Amino acid sequence: MAKNSMKPQIRFKGFTDAWEQRKLGSMVYRTNEMSDIDGLPRVEYEDIEAGQGTLNKDLKEKVSTKKGIVFQYGDILYGKLRPYLKNWLFAWFSGIAVGDFWVLRSNLVSHSFIYRLVQTPAFDYIANQSTGSKMPRADWNLVSNSEFTLPLSTEEQEAIGQIFLKLDNLITLHQRKYEKFVNMKKALLEKMFPQGDEKVPRIRFKGFTDAWEQRKLGEVAQSFEYGLNVAAKEYDGINKYLRITDIDDVSRKFDTDNLTSPDTELAAVENYRLVDGDILFARTGASVGKSYIYRVSDGLVYFAGFLIRAKIKPEYDAEFVFQNTLSESYEKYVQITSQRSGQPGVNAQEYSDYVFYLPTYDEQQKIGAFLRNLDNFITLHQRQVEKLKNIKSALLEKMFV
Repeated sequence: MAKNSMKPQIRFKGFTDAWEQRKLGSMVYRTNEMSDIDGLPRVEYEDIEAGQGTLNKDLKEKVSTKKGIVFQYGDILYGKLRPYLKNWLFAWFSGIAVGDFWVLRSNLVSHSFIYRLVQTPAFDYIANQSTGSKMPRADWNLVSNSEFTLPLSTEEQEAIGQIFLKLDNLITLHQRKYEKFVNMKKALLEKMFPQGDEKVPRIRFKGFTDAWEQRKLGEVAQSFEYGLNVAAKEYDGINKYLRITDIDDVSRKFDTDNLTSPDTELAAVENYRLVDGDILFARTGASVGKSYIYRVSDGLVYFAGFLIRAKIKPEYDAEFVFQNTLSESYEKYVQITSQRSGQPGVNAQEYSDYVFYLPTYDEQQKIGAFLRNLDNFITLHQRQVEKLKNIKSALLEKMFV
C-alpha cells in the first residue's frame, strides 16, 4: 500500500505520522473464560440496541442462569452471529456475556480505538465473510488474521475514541428525548380523548367544561375522494407524489427520502393536489388505517391511489380530527372494520362511519395545536438522531484508513 494512502482523510491537528497495518490478532485477543456466577450482570443480544452500543434495559433485573463469557471494564462485546454483527458493546462494568459473543480484550492498543474499529465498514466487510449455513457466524480465524490500519500514537488512538464517545453521548441524549416525547404523546392521546364509554376526556385545558358531542367522520368531512391511479416517475424538483409508503409509520410525516412525481399531465389532475388540512387514509394492505395530514410546508403534493382524502368542513379543526386518528379508539375501529377474506381494507364509506367525540371548536383548536407542537418536538429530536448517526457513519469512513 502506498505511503500516502496510510493516512485517514480526516485527523486531529498535530498528528502527521503515517498509520501502519497490523493483524487484528496482534491488537486484541479473545477471552473465553466461562462462568455462571450469580449476581453479575448478564448481557444478551436483546439487551443491546443494535448499532448504537447502548443497553436497552436494566441488567439488575436479569435472572438468567445460563453460562457465559466473563468480561471486565474495557472489554468489547461483539455479536458474532450474522444477524447480530452490529450488537456491540463497550463494557464499562464487569459481567457475563450470554450467547455467541466475542469478548475482545486490548493488547497495548487503546480499547476505545478498537471499539470504533469494529464499527467501521472495513471490519464489517470482513466479519460478514461468515461460516456455517444454518447459523452463519463471523470467522475468528479470518478476522483475527486480517490486517487493519491504526496510528501508533496512543494519543491519536484515544483522541479518535473520545470524539466518537461524545457523538454517541449526543445520539443517546436525543434518542432518549425522542422516546420521552413519544411516550408522553401516547399517554396524552389516551387522556385527552374520551376512551371507551367516556364522553369527556380525563385531561382538559382550563376553562373548558362543556360536554363533548358524538359525531361520525362523515358528518365532519365534506367529501371523501380516492387517489390518483398513475405511475410514479423521477422527481421533477417541484411536484411531489405521495403514496402509502411515503407516510412514515411512526411520525405520520411525509418521508421525503425517495421523492417521486406523478407520471401524467398535471393540468388534468389538479383536483388531486392537496390543500392545507386535507387528511389522507390508507385504504388497503398492511398499512390500512395509517393517516396523514397535509401541511403547506410539505410543498406541492398530489396523492396516489390506495389513499383516501377527507376534506374537513371549516367549522371543525382538521388538526384535532387528525390527532384523533392516532388514538387507541381509532386503531380499534380500523382493526375491526378492516377484516376481510383477503387483504385488510377500509373503504371511504367505512371511514365515514367512524364515530368519535368532539368538543367546541375553540377546544378542538387548543388540543390540535398542543399535540401538533408535541409532534414538532418529536420530529426535531428524531432528525437530530438521524443527523448525528449520518455524521458518525461518515467519520467512521474518513477517520479510519
